[in-house]
Amino acid sequence: MKFKSLNRYLIVAAIILTTVSSCKKDPSNPGKEYAPNMYLPVGYEPYKQEKANPINPMGLTMRLPVAGTVARRNYKTSFGESDSAQVDLMVYNIPADSISVSERVLKNPLPVNEQVTAEGKVLYDRYCEHCHGATGAGDGKVGAMYKGVPNYASDAYKNLNEGHIFHVITYGKARMWPHGSQINPEERWKIVRYVQKLQKGA
Repeated sequence: MKFKSLNRYLIVAAIILTTVSSCKKDPSNPGKEYAPNMYLPVGYEPYKQEKANPINPMGLTMRLPVAGTVARRNYKTSFGESDSAQVDLMVYNIPADSISVSERVLKNPLPVNEQVTAEGKVLYDRYCEHCHGATGAGDGKVGAMYKGVPNYASDAYKNLNEGHIFHVITYGKARMWPHGSQINPEERWKIVRYVQKLQKGA
């Protein structure tokens, strides 16, 4: 009986000593960890090259940019008389949840003429008509099944400005998915011109 009691005391003492020894005064030291498993990350260096690549020039794994590559921040389009690079940067600096900012600051850099509107119609037919319909009434083939597609000429939508329309095309809204990756800024502004025509019921 005494032997069993002694073992019990020894076990309790060992637990207490282990607990105390794992505590440190240094707050940045977690003490001893038992079976940390996946808690401690392995310091992989994904961009470090260990071996030469026999296929690429100079043994590099990272490929050099194609000749003539232009950095995105230096990209210029052909539209408008102003510096379109600044327009592009302004567009991409407006967050998706800041549609009110787009309404206040974005202005269509394209001229108001029949050519721009006609090109906007071609793009609208390609990217928008299947949901919004040929006249912007929300009666496209997809829109009829998807529901909730607006009528541009209705009271709630006929006065939305160009910045709002551009932002929605870029980032989407409600059930509409974003199209910024499929349509470049110049094409989006052309679509805006045509949508503004549909807002008037034309």
